[in-house]
Amino acid sequence: MISEQLVDLSRLQFAATAMYHFLFVPLTIGMVWLLVILECVYVMTGIVVWKVMTRFWGKLFGINFALGVTTGITLEFQFGTNWAYYSHYVGDIFGAPLAIEGLMAFFLESTMIGLFFFGWDRLSKPQHLLVTVLMAVGTNLSALWILIANGWMQNPVGAEFSYQTMRMEMTDFWAVLFNPDAQAKFVHTVSAGYVTGAMFVMSISSWYLLKKRDLAFAKRSFRVAAAFGLASVLSVIVLGDESGYTVGEAQQTKLAAMEAMWETKPAPAGLTLVASINEAEQKNDWEIEVPWVMGLIGTRSISKEIPGIHDIKAKNRERIVNGMVAVTALEALRTHRDDVVAKQVFEQNKTDLGFGLLLKKYVVDVSQATPEMINKAVNDTVPRVTPMFWGFRIMVGLGFAMLALFGMAFYSTLKSNFMEKPWLLRAALWMLPAPWIACELGWFVAEYGRQPWSIYGVLPTHLSVSTLSVNSLYGSLAGFIGFYTVLLVVEMFLMVKFARMGPGSLGTGRYQSEGKSALAAAHV
Repeated sequence: MISEQLVDLSRLQFAATAMYHFLFVPLTIGMVWLLVILECVYVMTGIVVWKVMTRFWGKLFGINFALGVTTGITLEFQFGTNWAYYSHYVGDIFGAPLAIEGLMAFFLESTMIGLFFFGWDRLSKPQHLLVTVLMAVGTNLSALWILIANGWMQNPVGAEFSYQTMRMEMTDFWAVLFNPDAQAKFVHTVSAGYVTGAMFVMSISSWYLLKKRDLAFAKRSFRVAAAFGLASVLSVIVLGDESGYTVGEAQQTKLAAMEAMWETKPAPAGLTLVASINEAEQKNDWEIEVPWVMGLIGTRSISKEIPGIHDIKAKNRERIVNGMVAVTALEALRTHRDDVVAKQVFEQNKTDLGFGLLLKKYVVDVSQATPEMINKAVNDTVPRVTPMFWGFRIMVGLGFAMLALFGMAFYSTLKSNFMEKPWLLRAALWMLPAPWIACELGWFVAEYGRQPWSIYGVLPTHLSVSTLSVNSLYGSLAGFIGFYTVLLVVEMFLMVKFARMGPGSLGTGRYQSEGKSALAAAHV
């Protein structure tokens, strides 16, 4: 059996690299469409200040993109190094969207980024705008295919287990592509990226406005970011509701943990705002609830129940017992592929195979599992409630705080009085970290809430890891954290350096003169 320490270290290493990587991703996704907007205005009006804005924010985008790529490449290699059995078991399905992402999206995105930076003097205005649009499309296609892969991990549709190959095999590519969980995750994630990009531009613009410098540049940037951010944060909230519904359909355990819902409540269930969670006794000592709301979010009805953790565990116990039968029959088929009786038994119980594999954490031969082992496996099917409950609420709270900020900022741009509201500019500056914190918490809730599964209901996490030494994992974990921390420091240093320099950082010669002249003319 795989040691629990090996599993924990493998999970920690992948989580650390993924969380570092996702510090860069939202800004890349969000800023690219802002560049499209800015350049569209430049092409339509011919006003050079909009070109200066596109080039300046594009420079910060390029720094972030370069470091984001560096941190992202490592993640795909980890599937082979740290998660070898996972790659063997589901690689035929999981690898397809990742391969398409590289061929369709990443090559397009990286090629267009090169043309974006080096094509200003070589391409006409419409041609360069087309490059910027294709760069944005490539960035979003990259997110789409990666989230299709992740969505399949959350809701493994269009595939089934083959006892002949002992692997999961794809049966319907279109089901994988149009997986409701993947589509909801995609639109929610990219909208969160748009919020991040808008907050980044608005916060830095607010700093310029507070310092009374580069005013023509900063005012226009603030206006665009406020409008784009308001639309984006509204999309995040609406699409977050859709994500809640898909979770309620495919991952009732995660939804119950997010809501600290220990008992099944009469329909429609209420939304718990805050609660004192007592995990030892598996109950809430007290809670404040808004009636009906959770039922509407989770079921889109007022008549369907949302099962509580206790009822979910009871159902999972039945699935684990059936899974024991499936695993035993599968072991017989591995020895004798023509065993008709074993094949019949396996086909009858194969939908619960993953639940039977949960027992492999405690015993090699699952047919010998004791009631105590079964109880442990049942408890494993539910993640810890407290971090899920509060992680989700902090994320949602930050979302509504950003909605209020973008709403006030947008309204002030309509009144053209945001320069008279230093408190608003300071609030925008101090809110700069908010979208990153919300994005990281969103991924924590999504991935931690999937445990104990690497593929939900199909492959337990403890069976997915490679047989590595604990010492090698400690070494690689320390190396990754050290290297990624250096990259993060470099990113922050470069971002702060060029943000402080402002549009003047665009260089010397004609570009700098052109930018200064454009800003001066716009200010006049």
